[in-house]
Amino acid sequence: MPIANARMYSATQELREDWRTVLQWVLARAGLQGVEGRGGWRVVDYDPPAPLSALWARPDLGAVMMCGLPFGRQRDRVQIIAAPVPLPVRYGGRPIYFTDLVVRSDSRAATLEDTFGGAVGYTVGDSMSGCIALKAYLLEQAGAPAAYRQVVGGLIHARGVIEALAEGRIDVGPLDSWYHDMLERNEPAFAAQVRTIATTRAAPIPALVAANSIDPTAVSSLRESLLAVGGAPELKAPLDRLLLAGFCVPDPDTYNVLPALADSVADFMGEMK
Repeated sequence: MPIANARMYSATQELREDWRTVLQWVLARAGLQGVEGRGGWRVVDYDPPAPLSALWARPDLGAVMMCGLPFGRQRDRVQIIAAPVPLPVRYGGRPIYFTDLVVRSDSRAATLEDTFGGAVGYTVGDSMSGCIALKAYLLEQAGAPAAYRQVVGGLIHARGVIEALAEGRIDVGPLDSWYHDMLERNEPAFAAQVRTIATTRAAPIPALVAANSIDPTAVSSLRESLLAVGGAPELKAPLDRLLLAGFCVPDPDTYNVLPALADSVADFMGEMK
């Protein structure tokens, strides 16, 4: 049976359960959830440090949050069902996100250039927000390759970046902006360990995708249910914690820019792999 998962934005344990609540509501409304989860689609856990690339490679994707970069590279096998619309004002009611470049809260750095000569961290090399966007920003905004004395990878997710900054293992790192907003809303003491010194340009946000082999009728029902999420009063509390206004159906072609961007910075700071 197809699976549903929102590991990408399960910023805390409580938010993981909130996503489960939302996705189970969606599956039930679409008529895709069996009795007590049997005989129908199911919401599965897939916690760090298990690699997201392995999740996205599964043939049974039903409603799984996928980074826009692998989606853009795998359109022959996956399709977008709907994309989240973050609630905070900076997203303007659109299915977009940014990458916040952050330093430790007590750092003297005021700009990204102030961190040159230090240690830069990233999540994984194929992450749009956790690596590619940082590379692109350095090339486009800094004007020249940055001279970092050390590159620290394998930080997995935004929490790992914040932990590495707090422990002094890196001097600057990237955070998915919506994930960052969720941490500030739901775990403010943890998020307060860092502050933003730069923010990248907007990019199309990770979307819920399904394998192209999924029955079109099921996809249609699922999409209709996702579009109804924002108006469901019984979901108000989890949506507030998730900073989620609802879902929309984006143009899949908007994601084509991401593989091109990744290819254009592939040779820059080669340690980021």
